Amino acid sequence: MAALQSVVVETTPFDDQKPGTSGLRKKVKVFMEKNYTENFIQCILDALGDKVKGATLVVGGDGRYFSKPAINTIIRIASANEVSKLIIGHLGIYSTPAVSAIIRQQKVLGGIVLTASHNPGGIRHDFGIKYNIENGGPAPDYITDRIYDLTRKIKQYKITPALETDRIIDVLGTSKFNVEGRDFTVEIIDSTKNYVNLMKEIFDFNKLRALIRGTESTPPFNILLDSMNGVTGVYVRAIFVDELGASPDNNVCRIVPLDNFGEIHPDPNLTYAKDLVDKLQADNNYDFGAAFDGDGDRNMILGKNAFFVTPSDSLAVLANNLECIPYFKKHGIHGFARSMPTAAAVDRVAAKLGKEIFEVPTGWKYFGNLMDAGRLSLCGEESFGTGSDHIREKDGIWAVLAWLSVIEHKRMSVEEILKEHWKIYGRNYFTRYDYEECETQPANEMMKQLEGLIASGTLVGKSYSAGNKTYKVEKADNFSYVDPIDNSVAKNQGIRILFEDGSRLIYRLSGTGSSGATVRVYIECYEKENVLSDAQVMLKPLVDIGLQISQLKKFTGREEPTVIT
Repeated sequence: MAALQSVVVETTPFDDQKPGTSGLRKKVKVFMEKNYTENFIQCILDALGDKVKGATLVVGGDGRYFSKPAINTIIRIASANEVSKLIIGHLGIYSTPAVSAIIRQQKVLGGIVLTASHNPGGIRHDFGIKYNIENGGPAPDYITDRIYDLTRKIKQYKITPALETDRIIDVLGTSKFNVEGRDFTVEIIDSTKNYVNLMKEIFDFNKLRALIRGTESTPPFNILLDSMNGVTGVYVRAIFVDELGASPDNNVCRIVPLDNFGEIHPDPNLTYAKDLVDKLQADNNYDFGAAFDGDGDRNMILGKNAFFVTPSDSLAVLANNLECIPYFKKHGIHGFARSMPTAAAVDRVAAKLGKEIFEVPTGWKYFGNLMDAGRLSLCGEESFGTGSDHIREKDGIWAVLAWLSVIEHKRMSVEEILKEHWKIYGRNYFTRYDYEECETQPANEMMKQLEGLIASGTLVGKSYSAGNKTYKVEKADNFSYVDPIDNSVAKNQGIRILFEDGSRLIYRLSGTGSSGATVRVYIECYEKENVLSDAQVMLKPLVDIGLQISQLKKFTGREEPTVIT
């Protein structure tokens, strides 16, 4: 085998390659600029230092537009930087949870995930690259900071231009190359097999199969799963159709991954998954519905007639019913956690069960240390992310299997389970208002104005009234977090206004968009007795107060949010 030669290519830095909450996300055409993708990949490898030499990395993503050229680039740059082996999902497809699973199962150095998660795809829309470390989770701040620092200084990258990659991801199998006398291997594997086997270890597939297909004494439990043309389609087919006997015609939809997601926004919420909501409202035969995002880490849970389960309630219900999942019977329950903006419903479950509860910044990487230390079993974010310590990412498929396990165990509908839960714990009414693609400068000015109010001390003790409600401010701050495992500090994670009755207003600028600024306003109020009212009606007074305090309309010019969840 003739040795392939690597070359050094001179380049110049880009000033916009700072990773956000979960990697670098930009418009596709930005990644297509000369040397843009090459620079960022080289800086990921450089940030890993000498560990990258002789290492194995996993590569894959949600199959969105530009994935194949990016994979080709990764192969050529990795080979030139003395990486020993790449494990790549067939056709470049790998859900984010499955990447985490294979990193942990194979005990490799880490993985490069090609996704912009729930953002739209296609040549006019978004692409993303993030690095996951050896525990399977997103890179912590010290690594992403190191990557960003390198992107501002980079002068050259190494690449093997003659390494033929165009069809390598299309066929299962192993390809071996000689790169300057070093062995370099690319292994293309079935992206579902390892993950399916993991789910079989966690859940009782015999019980779930009987639930979905029915038995002599019980009718089938009629589900409808919407993959929104994202990566979960291949996993939904492998698990729910092939393993659990769901109908490929009636129980699943949009399960073929498309590089532009069929020109829809693959975000599983009431706005962007409206097709699923409409189907469940129109067809009373469906008992359960769920939708997933582009890369498979998010989920939305619906009951009969599209009864909506907030992610905060979903987390709390699962926390209260983990005994019905074999994995937790075997490994125990070590604690719960939620992101700071997520409603505090799970806190009440933790208190009753005597378990630790952690409040962390937004971003799944903050859960990883707690899991690795054995102090966290279940966690979630209000942005439709739920997961456990089986991996180090949120996991949409896992969440649906967990919900079906609860339903099978309790023999109750989704709505009945929620009403029972609220009767025991009370209800944390919760909503989120998203104002997408706002002008960045006015959005920053709004946050600065809020920080000024906090610094002045004028908020604490002040009362605000709207409708028939009055709320008195008990505390106001910009949330900071000290990791209890390594003592690292995350500051400026979101403006919090906490009221005496436990209600909350939270303001954040999102780190997951590719352009402009997304302003998120989180509104939460707790009711012990009045648990069956309409959420938006119950929250309307706090919404009005939140808009008043922030002067959001003045700063952004927006009359209405883009999305309400």
